[in-house]
Amino acid sequence: MIELGKIQTLEAVRQAPIGVYLNSKTEKSKEDILLPKRQLPSELEIGGDIEVFVYKDSEDRIIATTKKPKLTLGELAVLKVVETTKIGAFLDWGLEKDLLLPFIEQEGEVKKGREYLVTLYIDKSDRLCATMKIYNLLSAQSPYKNNDRVSGIIYSFNHEFGFFIAVDNKYHGLILNKEIYGDFAIGDKIEARIKRVRPDGKLELSVRESAAQEIEGDSQKIMDLLKRRGGKLKINDDSSPEKIKDELNMSKKAFKRAVGRLLKEGAIKTTDEGIETLWI
Repeated sequence: MIELGKIQTLEAVRQAPIGVYLNSKTEKSKEDILLPKRQLPSELEIGGDIEVFVYKDSEDRIIATTKKPKLTLGELAVLKVVETTKIGAFLDWGLEKDLLLPFIEQEGEVKKGREYLVTLYIDKSDRLCATMKIYNLLSAQSPYKNNDRVSGIIYSFNHEFGFFIAVDNKYHGLILNKEIYGDFAIGDKIEARIKRVRPDGKLELSVRESAAQEIEGDSQKIMDLLKRRGGKLKINDDSSPEKIKDELNMSKKAFKRAVGRLLKEGAIKTTDEGIETLWI
């Protein structure tokens, strides 16, 4: 049986001026499919086997190719957008005909030149298309533990929870809203620390360092801003979390830890209006 969207071994059953027609050796399909002449290996004979990928060409005809696509059914791959149109985006997957990513299958704004994590599916018209809805293909059985460093790609965003990450392009990961510092977008590749492995195996991630490591970096960030502001900042323990995040891109908790360290070192003093440096 010939399977759309998969790499498979088929038999050369008949010759034609435009190429060789193939079919399954065991479960014959009703129609033979064409392997175009330009892709014929010189050693292929009628009755011989050849490994091909089966898809549909620009005229929606089932066709075989000896080229290996970057994505097959059941797999995940990061593909680049080569064009955006009224019907969706088109992705480079290594074949002559680009792969359609329909609007309904997109997550967030998809932009030309950007790369996104997708999987392959067969739509209602029996065509191969891409989708960014890949949650159900990710695994919760990762080899990682707390504080391990991992890499991944952002594939979705939920206003209630945060950014969903495919760690190693195959494991469930999540950056909660409270852990988001900086600007991120779907398609971004990130480096993160595992903050917690949940009981279900899914990974909670943080783009920040552990508390001990953060203090040093955050303290330096405060000192750098004090230097640029002439030694004074109108921020203290009573400032809102929003103001602290706007000024320093850190949480109020991190700010208080860093200020505590700087006070202990004698680098700053607190005032009614905020903090001041004792040396620059």
